[in-house]
Amino acid sequence: MPSTPTPARPETSAPDGNDPRCIPHKLTGSLPVGEECIYPDYSATEHEVWRSLCARMEQLLPGRAADEFLTGLAALGLDREKVPALRDVSRQLQRSTGWQIARTPGLLDAHDFFSHLARRIFPCTDYIRGEHELDYTPAPDCFHDIFGHTPMIMHPRFADFYQKIGQAALACKDPAVEEGLTRIYWFTVEFGLVKNPGGLRIYGNGIISSSGETLNSLTDKVEKRPFVAEKTAAQPYDIWHFQEVLWIVDSFDHLETEFVRWAREHRLL
Repeated sequence: MPSTPTPARPETSAPDGNDPRCIPHKLTGSLPVGEECIYPDYSATEHEVWRSLCARMEQLLPGRAADEFLTGLAALGLDREKVPALRDVSRQLQRSTGWQIARTPGLLDAHDFFSHLARRIFPCTDYIRGEHELDYTPAPDCFHDIFGHTPMIMHPRFADFYQKIGQAALACKDPAVEEGLTRIYWFTVEFGLVKNPGGLRIYGNGIISSSGETLNSLTDKVEKRPFVAEKTAAQPYDIWHFQEVLWIVDSFDHLETEFVRWAREHRLL
């Protein structure tokens, strides 16, 4: 799915100026899952990037991130000193919600991505952004995927909703409905807000893995609207700028129920 962008580092840019990390991979074989995921030989600089990102976001997230996200993050027990191993994160997810992690070489073709979600498998990168990309990255990296995504997959209702997104996408044949589904994904999984007892909070990983979006999202600069699937599906988004409109769910029961209603009306579930 789309990721929050920034200018690419020169060594990752193709001659035409495009970042190859943003080109979707079409799978020709299966991805390694769970225990099959081999831990890379990360450099000291890469571990330092992970440490810096974790330290910064853990200062910003209290009072901004959803209770459900913070609970999932604590339960995962992610290593803050070095990049975690995908197999270790996968074990924690499997114990909690029956999900596993697959190691992906980068951004996946949409069909391949959703086919994994439909089977409760989260495709996850194991490379990390460069030092100059601490604020934004043009493609998913393991901080976005592990720190941003997996804490919410520890939440049972969100985990079920996430699987249903994958199932609905595989059943979708109408390009207009598919575009609406993509927008729902963007404004929930990536950029969703939820009502907590303490106030409005962030659960979307596109916000949580970006310090800039985290600081911007709860301000008056952003219009907040109650999540109604039809209205969210009609809302365009811009991946190159801070979001100007965000959608609020009352709870994750509300999110799943509202999505299932919309998906059934379109014969996707």
